[in-house]
Amino acid sequence: MNTLSVKDLHVKINESHILQGVTFEVPAHSVTALLGRNGVGKSTTLKAILGLYPSEGSIELNGQSLSGKLTYKIAQAGIAYVPEDREIFASLTVRENLLLATRNESDLQRQQMVNELFPELVSRSAQRAGTLSGGQQQMVAIARALVNKNEILLIDEPTKGLAPKLVTEVADALGRVAGETTMLLVEQNLPLVKRIAQHIIVMDQGRIVFQGSPEFLHDGEWVHTMLGVSGGHK
Repeated sequence: MNTLSVKDLHVKINESHILQGVTFEVPAHSVTALLGRNGVGKSTTLKAILGLYPSEGSIELNGQSLSGKLTYKIAQAGIAYVPEDREIFASLTVRENLLLATRNESDLQRQQMVNELFPELVSRSAQRAGTLSGGQQQMVAIARALVNKNEILLIDEPTKGLAPKLVTEVADALGRVAGETTMLLVEQNLPLVKRIAQHIIVMDQGRIVFQGSPEFLHDGEWVHTMLGVSGGHK
């Protein structure tokens, strides 16, 4: 069963044709990683799914069309989003950030799950989010997306710009989250992708050029050809 289905998706921004017939599916109860070189349209794809960019084509969540819907309606349908630069409310406390995102305050089971996934945030609930480390802020962003029951979680570059120790902390958190929800993950950190993804999709120049198993990431030559980076042997 597929949670998310994207077919023949096109996005044009000004004079640029960014997405050119993007088609893929995200299986339910699994982690799918969307990979590719910088600037090929990965983040644009997530934003188009959310309705943040006007698009042509078909986007369906559990068989229900999202095409043409406003972003808040798409969120209400069950899509949560962790943006590339976290975009938490720095002047608010950790608790206030999570309360703002909560649609159903009576869902105590959901809140308990988030507390168990991120015990460090519980101890820092009264701390202003802007004073947290980069890794802790990323945890707030992920927790904020999990406080409601959603069908799928879209996460954009969660380890970007983090120190190695913080990358490990966020990777551990994502590993725990992976058991709780369907996920579409944009990420450059291939060891993280190998660790938690069951499916990979590769983009190049606004098109999907590969869909398949993450086992290919262990082939250094394949990784260099498809992604332009080394490290596939790890």
